[in-house]
Amino acid sequence: MQKFKLSTIAALAASCSFIGAANADQKTVDQLSHFKVNYQIVDNQAADHGVDCSALGADWASCNKVTITLTNPSAEVKGKDWAIYFHSIRQILRVDNDQFKITHVTGDLHKLEPTDKFTSFPANKAVEIPIIVEYWQIFKTDVMPRWYAASEGAKAKVITSTDTEDLSKFSGPLAGNNFGDTWKRTKDDHNILMNTENRFAKNADVNVLPATELRGQIIPTPMEVTVHEQDVDLSKGISLETKDLDKAATEAVLKHFKALGVASNASGYPIKATVSKEAFKGPMAASGAYELNIGEKGAEITAYDQSGIFYGLQSMLSLLPADGSKKIATLDAKDAPRFEYRAIFLDVGRNFHSKAAVLRLLDQMSAYKLNKFHFHLSDDEGWRIEIPGLPELTDVGSKRCHDLTEKSCLLPQLGSGPDSNNNGSGHFSRADYIEIVKYANARQIEVIPEIDIPAHARAAVVSMEARYDRLHKEGKEKEANEYRLLDPTDNSVTTSVQFYDRHSYLNPCLDSSKRFVDKVIGEIATMHKEAGQPLTTWHFGGDEAKNIRLGAGYQDINAEKKEAFKGTIDQSKEDKPWAKSQVCQTMIKDGKVEDFEHLPSHFALEVSKLVNAHGIEKMQAWQDGLKDAKDAKAFATKNVSVNFWDTLYWGGFDSANDWANKGYQVIISNPDYVYFDFPYEVNPQERGYYWGTRFSDERKVFAFAPNNLPQNAETSVDRDGNAFSAKSDKEWPGSYGLSGQAWSETIRTDDQMEYMLYPRILPLAERAWHRAAWELDYQKGKEFKGGETKFVDQTALNKDWVLFANIVGQRELAKLDKAGVAYRLPVPGAKVVDGKLEANIALPGMIIEYSADGGKSWKRYDDKAKPVVKGEVWVRSQSHDGKRFSRAEPVSVK
Repeated sequence: MQKFKLSTIAALAASCSFIGAANADQKTVDQLSHFKVNYQIVDNQAADHGVDCSALGADWASCNKVTITLTNPSAEVKGKDWAIYFHSIRQILRVDNDQFKITHVTGDLHKLEPTDKFTSFPANKAVEIPIIVEYWQIFKTDVMPRWYAASEGAKAKVITSTDTEDLSKFSGPLAGNNFGDTWKRTKDDHNILMNTENRFAKNADVNVLPATELRGQIIPTPMEVTVHEQDVDLSKGISLETKDLDKAATEAVLKHFKALGVASNASGYPIKATVSKEAFKGPMAASGAYELNIGEKGAEITAYDQSGIFYGLQSMLSLLPADGSKKIATLDAKDAPRFEYRAIFLDVGRNFHSKAAVLRLLDQMSAYKLNKFHFHLSDDEGWRIEIPGLPELTDVGSKRCHDLTEKSCLLPQLGSGPDSNNNGSGHFSRADYIEIVKYANARQIEVIPEIDIPAHARAAVVSMEARYDRLHKEGKEKEANEYRLLDPTDNSVTTSVQFYDRHSYLNPCLDSSKRFVDKVIGEIATMHKEAGQPLTTWHFGGDEAKNIRLGAGYQDINAEKKEAFKGTIDQSKEDKPWAKSQVCQTMIKDGKVEDFEHLPSHFALEVSKLVNAHGIEKMQAWQDGLKDAKDAKAFATKNVSVNFWDTLYWGGFDSANDWANKGYQVIISNPDYVYFDFPYEVNPQERGYYWGTRFSDERKVFAFAPNNLPQNAETSVDRDGNAFSAKSDKEWPGSYGLSGQAWSETIRTDDQMEYMLYPRILPLAERAWHRAAWELDYQKGKEFKGGETKFVDQTALNKDWVLFANIVGQRELAKLDKAGVAYRLPVPGAKVVDGKLEANIALPGMIIEYSADGGKSWKRYDDKAKPVVKGEVWVRSQSHDGKRFSRAEPVSVK
């Protein structure tokens, strides 16, 4: 008995000791959570200023300098049992303070810890930690929020000073310094920094048009339209008579009329709509084609199909002005879409976006006659759709939190921090997804789900490992292995494009991987069936199944001849994906697959058989996922589409032809023109990635020629602001469609999503629906040289743009206000000449304001009475409803 008592006391003492340590660690974490963080980019061209980026192993020998400053506002922190986790999309190559070390955890997650030389964080003092970081950081969104403190046994806590979407709260400005301009990627960067003065010059040829010139204008532009002198008034509502538009579509379009103040009323303006396929010939014999006749006593729509009726009604809605008037022009229009495929791609894998935001997007897509919603439902950072029978996919794979075992969630990424209370976490239930598909179907939009495999699959892989562990512990070994996506023999050392290890890649050699894909396809197909829109296209994903460390920007440390412009690493320690998987090695040995690099395309062929078995006639993929297949006929499905995403200036103007000539339906999805996660302009305050281009504004998207890719060399520049040449000596069968992409790495909220998508969706819709007169026919062997050739009618292009910009600025943005869309307001251009302020804007018709007292008060700018200003003056734009403002910027005073 005495022995028991002594052991009990000892156990209690040990327990108390542990509790005491845990409490001490929690106290440290709590202290660290109140630190002030400052992340200051110092030099983006460090390789030119004494840093051997090559020796540090930087891709393309490119690196930058940063100083992290941690300020302790309270008592001294002496302990070493702590870590600060932070998100960095750039790899940390070196720490130049020997009291600290930084290690890469996974993806963008890094860990800052004390070394043996750590002394303390002194009370009320700042500690600087200089670091060298890979590549460059030239937009504010390269810095990620929600750093957090952690210690074993303690609850991780976000560092309050970084818990914000206002990144300027903890990151310093990108500005000039002794090493040049930090907003430049390289010393040979010839982009033009957009400030108020440069923006003023850029907008100089975009004049404000009178409302009379906008009367009768529809966007996207019809094939033919004749505008008459009379107007009709819809203020008493409309009376729609049709038997050829189903109930859901009718309700959707009437809801849109009501949102713009036009009710459905039996005594209202009569609209008669009928389907008559036999009335349409030639290019007009296409889904979505319609003829619209708006007369004084009523309107008549004759359509090729139900979509044509829907689009004819949307054209009437397009005519409504923004001033509250319900008068529209009488006119006659004949119209049909340019491309069958007119899409928006939305990534909800990297960061989640709400059902409400998705439904708003579908509303606006339908308004501008976009008909494909490419729904990216999975990625390394998140799985976003409920799959019955596989609960771990959402129980684990849809959540991010600080669980180093990843048994309850994925590790934090992309600024989500240690908690699951933000858009880093989230998923659509089965009912949510069915509702979204129904909503889209009523608006003539096809939903194309994408489950990205075999790369970008980490959320699925980790989830299925959690499932395996659960069933394995229950002794259900067969069930545990049923959907496992990793080969346990595979210990390949490989790094994905986003810096994940082998867990980023689903193993394409496992039968269980095929069972998993088959299960997911079947469940999603069932949801589509229940929603009334049978699944006709399955998106395989397929992109970037490679080890970035074996790419062209690196060289082996033992190479006989080294290049100064490449990163030097020990490539003998790097593997191709699945190289050490015994099951994959056996497949290659048996001749089923040529080599490891061919595995993604081989898996695509295998998945196409599953897709076909489910009665789905088309498979779609990012083109690099199919690169080793012979041609489109090699797949089991009737058709194969590819999202073509080679940048044009790196040869995409030519390589696109290869895909089309192999029988693939080519969907133009080029990063340098239609990636809407890229910045609007060259200004560090804008949001987005920029590896393909430094900017894509509305004007650039409008000027894009998606069916004659070489032509674009005359109207745009490459990533560094330089002119380029383009031609192809190959046949070009033509584009199947056009798609605008919104990847979500830097887009953490719904408002940020809408900022990036709108207004760029509008010129995308214009180019997808309407071919402009200045778009030239493709000619094999014809070379376009930026700054030299003059094949494109620039006068006609500019005239079209001025009209379009005025329609958007004077009319369409006000409609987006009414729909509650958080679109980007353009920052005005401005300059002070002889003491007077002159200002303009990219989308005429928007309100410009100025402040002469540092933003304390604002006045409306009147171009006819240019105000006299003294000292510093700031400008901004205001939304039509007065609820939102653009970024404010100072005006250069000369």
